Amino acid sequence: MLGIIGAMDKEVDALREAIAARREEQVGFTRYTLGELYGVSVCLARCGIGKVHAALCAQAMILRYHPDALLNIGVAGALRDGITVGDMVVAKSAVQHDMDTTPIGDPLGLISGPNIVHIPCDEALSRLLLEAAAECGFKAVRAAVATGDQFIADTAKKDFLSDYFDAAACDMEGGAIAQCCYEMGVPYAALRAISDTRLGDGREYGEKASFACEREQRVLKKLMEKYALNSEVNRHG
Repeated sequence: MLGIIGAMDKEVDALREAIAARREEQVGFTRYTLGELYGVSVCLARCGIGKVHAALCAQAMILRYHPDALLNIGVAGALRDGITVGDMVVAKSAVQHDMDTTPIGDPLGLISGPNIVHIPCDEALSRLLLEAAAECGFKAVRAAVATGDQFIADTAKKDFLSDYFDAAACDMEGGAIAQCCYEMGVPYAALRAISDTRLGDGREYGEKASFACEREQRVLKKLMEKYALNSEVNRHG
């Protein structure tokens, strides 16, 4: 089973409608939808915005439904020039830019306990994401994705995140989901569709997010076709 988590309705509604033989369960404030998505057994959830919502959703999904891998989807802001609305970013690693214990000598972003900054993403699933994006004719960049409980609209802050973490996009959930997966031993990958550019100040987000989500849905459909046939990433395939 592949777990899929998005933060907002616009990121998951089309996928939910495409799930065959679906059944739903409510756990806390989160609805989990199970069934077959383009031939792949999935568990889909909308976690809500922010790291706490994301972590709660991911941990519950892992403990209750035992996915073989977990994929975080949704929109994100670009941190670099040359990445535009509708482009895809496939995470190479996940970082939490708002984790800051630098006053006691730690590097910015260090997650205490695992003692890691860059949480690695699953190579096999990430490769399929890149292939799926390419087959849809979309530009896809492989780089770190930076997560924090902030909507980053300041260009200087974007430049810092790009330079410090070698990140191409920023979101508000991925790093928390990645941490849950890392600590629980579940392969993690993330696909982010760009909804606002490096120079964007947030005003373009509303009108561009739906466009970005529609393009991402096409990539995900192609991914499912590949995932169903690829035993390297689909343990039960």
